[in-house]
Amino acid sequence: MEYPSDLKYTEEHEWVRLQAEGGAVVGITAFAQAELGEIVYVELPEAGRVLDKGDVFCVVESTKAASDVYSPINGVVKESNAALKDNPGLVNSNPYDQGWIVELEDIDAEDLDELMNSEEYALFVEGE
Repeated sequence: MEYPSDLKYTEEHEWVRLQAEGGAVVGITAFAQAELGEIVYVELPEAGRVLDKGDVFCVVESTKAASDVYSPINGVVKESNAALKDNPGLVNSNPYDQGWIVELEDIDAEDLDELMNSEEYALFVEGE
């Protein structure tokens, strides 16, 4: 499975990409979407919602199950991926690009230091 090296990862299988302008984009990993199966619905959070690390910010529903998605860092929802409303399968087909879930602003980049890099995450997944 693919785990891009420019991302940080959580034990709950979320990924974070730091943006050049200081925000961050969050989604679920290829491992998570594969475990869930075909994604049929993504409940997206409203812009302006303040998230603390560990808060549930959305629910991803698949043909197999529904799963909470947790905020890997503190931040404020800048925008959600509106494309997922009409095409939630983007999470399956392209989890690291078109299948992103939320963009956060007002983040603390130091929160990223507590997350796994791609190599650490790959080893973590192997142990699952």
